[in-house]
Amino acid sequence: MIAELGHFALIVALVVALVQATVPLIGAQRGNDAWVAVAQPAAYAQFLMAVVAFFALMHAFVQSDFSVLAVFQSSHSLKPLLYKVTGVWGNHEGSLLLWILILSGFGAAVAAFGRNLPPQLKARVLAVQAMIGVGFLLFILFTSNPFERIFPVPQEGQGLNPLLQDPGLAIHPPFLYLGYVGFSMAFSFAVAALIEGRVDPAWARWVRPWTLAAWCFLSIGITLGSWWAYYELGWGGFWFWDPVENASFMPWLAGTALLHSAIVVERRDTLKAWTILLAILTFSLSLMGTFIVRSGVLTSVHAFATDPARGLFILGFLVFVVGGSLTLFAARASALKPGGLFAPISREGALLLNNLLLATACATVFLGTLYPLLLDAVSGDKVSVGPPFFNATFIPIMFPVLVAMVIGPLLPWKRGDLSGMVQRLRGAFLIAASAGLITYAMVSGTSLVAVAGIVVSVWLIVGSLMPLVERAIGRGASLQHSAGRALALPRSAIGMAFAHAGVGFFVLGLTVLLSFQTEKDQVLRAGQSMEVGGFTVTLRRVESVPGPNYVAQRGIFDVSKNGTLREPALPEKRTYVGSPMVTTEAAIEPTLWGDLYVVLGDADGAGGYAVRAYFKPFVHWMWFGAAFMVFGGVVSLSDRRHRVGAPRRAKVDAGSGLKPAV
Repeated sequence: MIAELGHFALIVALVVALVQATVPLIGAQRGNDAWVAVAQPAAYAQFLMAVVAFFALMHAFVQSDFSVLAVFQSSHSLKPLLYKVTGVWGNHEGSLLLWILILSGFGAAVAAFGRNLPPQLKARVLAVQAMIGVGFLLFILFTSNPFERIFPVPQEGQGLNPLLQDPGLAIHPPFLYLGYVGFSMAFSFAVAALIEGRVDPAWARWVRPWTLAAWCFLSIGITLGSWWAYYELGWGGFWFWDPVENASFMPWLAGTALLHSAIVVERRDTLKAWTILLAILTFSLSLMGTFIVRSGVLTSVHAFATDPARGLFILGFLVFVVGGSLTLFAARASALKPGGLFAPISREGALLLNNLLLATACATVFLGTLYPLLLDAVSGDKVSVGPPFFNATFIPIMFPVLVAMVIGPLLPWKRGDLSGMVQRLRGAFLIAASAGLITYAMVSGTSLVAVAGIVVSVWLIVGSLMPLVERAIGRGASLQHSAGRALALPRSAIGMAFAHAGVGFFVLGLTVLLSFQTEKDQVLRAGQSMEVGGFTVTLRRVESVPGPNYVAQRGIFDVSKNGTLREPALPEKRTYVGSPMVTTEAAIEPTLWGDLYVVLGDADGAGGYAVRAYFKPFVHWMWFGAAFMVFGGVVSLSDRRHRVGAPRRAKVDAGSGLKPAV
């Protein structure tokens, strides 16, 4: 009965979304305030119905109701409660319902917190958001019903993919979807602005918090996925340029460019057309990721569906959304009036360079990801595009971005003084150069690429934080006065500096890891040892350990360094009930300067076991850098300007961008 209630709630949500997508839009066009007012309660109602449906499906999973097909295919009665709950989105139907829940949730958030938005713009934004919801509700109801029943009712379920039965995967997809779907708000604001006929600094002020929130969520989701791959898959990697990994990375790159471009619109009333286009393309890339995961064009642990009918539906929806929005953009973009002029050496110029390079990097990833899929679809030829291609093309494009991230924020708007900026950054450059030279002199075998990476990362960290220190301390200021000045700095400036420094920490960890990682493979019997990264790893024994829904072969290794015994390493190989798949659980011994990473392999049949061990220096600096980036985004999001909102628009449209829609 509860499953039928969830199904009915989805049908009601579709009806409400159809009303929300049409009535407020017509009302805004005709100036009918009563019809405009429909948008807000409709957004609340659609979200409420999505909540009812989602928790109805969660109830079925928690109760192990195997009469529901999605529960039978993705759950098992012996699973721990955590993985019964996460099984809700561990399958195609449930993940799609999570997408709809978040999509309607963002619409409800705009309805609740967009009090400073003009009523007509707010109605159009919510109408566009509802149009997206209509597409996904039609998709889930007609091709992917999560409440479909099966008869006769099975006694037991097939279980969730063992690789997904992990705490990291419990929280990775929701954050990833919050980022993916969050960019729908930037898209809705962009399309609403084109329909309304107005793009101005007030619009940029309204759209930036939603874009920044989506960027933070997507950053967390990507980082959690990378961290999960590092400790769960057993090969010590954190990124492999997998097509599905790229599907989340491309909207992140475009969204980063959009964030910076919106600043120019807000501060200087220029780059309007480019910012609108970025908003459209960012969400379009999110939809493309949905198509890749659910179309059956690839096989991956990330892929949910292999039904071509579902792929065709998503492809048609993708063409409709992207084609329709780009057609509207083409019709209206010529009327977008450029704002003030600026010199190449200026804050605007630096942000424009940032956008061009990020867009080029995104296009490179796009080409490398889709070309093999398109070639296979057209000719049947198989082409592998992997890390060598992406490393050789992406890294050189991003190198000048990293250098310019320190320079741009120090340049004034409109026209900058390059010589003055160089003087201010002289100390940061000397510290960065010294770090590179010291590393090259003290660590044997250091390559010039590693030196360059260390120089750039230290340049980013010091150069990003130094202006904050300068503004806070001042000359002759007491410690108390400096603390007061630091707290009085705009949070957007503090957040930007932290985010840029976080990139520096990430690059530092990545550079040291790739340049100085050590690895060793060896067959060990009980009592035998191997050396890696200054550690001695000794196999004591391998034992069988029962789990809640698996049986594990656990290796017990003594670990010592410089004669001092440390905590034992306990890697496992798990075989889950109802699944032939064997998963690898690496043992990770963290230290201040890196991780000892031990993996238990297969038995050799003669009492020995294959053992692979790594020492991964500075690997956790990458996670710290990513967390620092997100922290910077959250600090910037808490800026008072975002809480107060944009000033009310003037009633006169002179010079604002587009002519009003008629």
